[in-house]
Amino acid sequence: MPKNTVDTLSERLTRSLARRSSRRSLLSQLGTVLAGSAIIPLLPVARAASNAKSAFTRDAQSKDDKQCTYWRYCAIDGALCSCCGGGVHTCPPGSSAAPTSWIGTCIHPDDGKAYIIAYRDCCGRHNCGRCMCNSNQEETPVYRSQTNNDIIWCFGAPTMVYHCSTAVLVGAA
Repeated sequence: MPKNTVDTLSERLTRSLARRSSRRSLLSQLGTVLAGSAIIPLLPVARAASNAKSAFTRDAQSKDDKQCTYWRYCAIDGALCSCCGGGVHTCPPGSSAAPTSWIGTCIHPDDGKAYIIAYRDCCGRHNCGRCMCNSNQEETPVYRSQTNNDIIWCFGAPTMVYHCSTAVLVGAA
């Protein structure tokens, strides 16, 4: 059976490589490449470097705090306390604010500036269930829990029963 040119070329390259290197050096180089490629996800990335607005930021409004598009809710997950008898930054009667919170950085649509928002769960009553919002802008994995909204943040509260979530303005970012 005659060899075609691709087979002949592949054989020559393989034999040439085998004459110039050992198995150990090949395994060493392969290990270096694998270890180096595992570090790439750990490198810092400037996520906010682009000037492109997220979908939430484009649709954000500052008038109605009972809507999921209210500008402070860019990283909220849960029922809005403003629909459950409380306010944007106050818990409804019968519930208490958890001492812990997660944070987000939201753009105010009127002035275009970024603000740090602390999201606190109100605990002590059963889930309100009204105005459920889940905005995952800039959400991080659970191993960075301080900015993850998938956790019930009633740690340290008298009870771990979740009721609703508030969005307290901390300051300019």
